[in-house]
Amino acid sequence: MKAIITVKGIGSMTAELYPEKAPETVKNFVALAKDGFYEGLIFHRVISGFMIQGGGFDESFSQKRAKAIKGEFRSNGFTGNDIRHTRGVLSMARTSDPDSASSQFFIMHADAPHLDGAYAAFGRVTEGLEVIDAVASVKVGNYGYFSDVPVDPVVIESVKITD
Repeated sequence: MKAIITVKGIGSMTAELYPEKAPETVKNFVALAKDGFYEGLIFHRVISGFMIQGGGFDESFSQKRAKAIKGEFRSNGFTGNDIRHTRGVLSMARTSDPDSASSQFFIMHADAPHLDGAYAAFGRVTEGLEVIDAVASVKVGNYGYFSDVPVDPVVIESVKITD
C-alpha cells in the first residue's frame, strides 16, 4: 500500500506504508487520507536537517482534530515496530502522552536515531525525496508559541492511497 502526498506548488512524494509494523497507525492514516482530512492542511513545523511535520493545522493555523490512537512503538510496550527514523521515514507526531497521536505526522529530512522506539514510524518515502528537501529549505519563523513555522504556508494539496 502506498500514499502519494502532493504539496501545493512543490510536487509529490510516494511513500510505502507498513501495516505489518504499525497496523493501527496505518489504518488511521489511510482512513483520514481517504476521507480527504489532509487536503488543505499545512506542514506547520519545518526543521531542516531533522523533519517536516504536518496534518493538524490549516493555513490560518486553525487546528483540525482527529481521534487519538494507541502509540505503536517499543517504549509504549508495542514490540512489532522496528522501523528506524531514517531519512524519508513517516512517523506519527504526539504529545508527551504516548497514546496521543491522531492526524499529525512527520517525515524525516535526516536520520534521527533518538526517535527510534519512541514514536510510531509507519512508512517510508520511496519517490520524491527532493520534495522533502524543498519543504525543508523554506524560510521559517515564529508564530505564536510555535517556532519553525514556514513564513509562507506549505500546503498539503492531497494524500491519495493506492494499493
